[in-house]
Amino acid sequence: MITLRKAADRGTTQIDWLDSRHSFSFGDYYDPRHMGFGPLRVINEDFVQPGQGFGMHPHRDMEIITYIVSGALEHKDSLGSVSGSHAGGSVIRPGDVQRMTAGTGIRHSEFNPLPQESVHLLQIWILPQRAGLAPSYEQKTVAAADRTNRLRLIVSPDGRDGSVTIHQQADVYATLLEPGKKVTHELSAGRIAWLQLIRGDITLNGNSLKPGDGAAIEHETRLEIAAHSAAELLLFDMNSD
Repeated sequence: MITLRKAADRGTTQIDWLDSRHSFSFGDYYDPRHMGFGPLRVINEDFVQPGQGFGMHPHRDMEIITYIVSGALEHKDSLGSVSGSHAGGSVIRPGDVQRMTAGTGIRHSEFNPLPQESVHLLQIWILPQRAGLAPSYEQKTVAAADRTNRLRLIVSPDGRDGSVTIHQQADVYATLLEPGKKVTHELSAGRIAWLQLIRGDITLNGNSLKPGDGAAIEHETRLEIAAHSAAELLLFDMNSD
């Protein structure tokens, strides 16, 4: 069963420096029909204006993933982590995946350091398997070539294939599809999936999706994703409980 979550039906937050679209209830947007899906609690598609961002603020007991679509973002936190510091830079850009385990408590900020370009990102929250974890930070770079016309693992519980590690039985894949290309994915018994389309036009097992659309996937064993224009998407493969 595939249930579409259309882009236009998402919640919104629009202020002078932020345009955000919420697939699930978040902040002042509350919809009891859309509180999350499995362990997936938040998918916010954010557009942050130049020189603006989220000031230092706290989180607890959440796995927070940041995926950059375009532009750049600078991360700082109470652990002393600075985005890009391990790669010789000062910001994360497209191809960089950032994971923060909030655990027992962490404070962080996320700012767009560019003077003239907005940053387009997906902010993702996944519930951890247990509370009270030690806070931590990790980032990895995944080249565009490694995501082109294939599902490239970017998040996993065991860090395999160069992915960042989260404390949940969830795998997250990214792909950049060229027009006319397709990818397939097998779902094991007891697993659910969520597909979030960032750009392009695709079909998912025959269902048409447009930019910003999401799809909740249950009781399916095989997914076929076909691109009708250049597309970018994330696929979440998760335990159902």
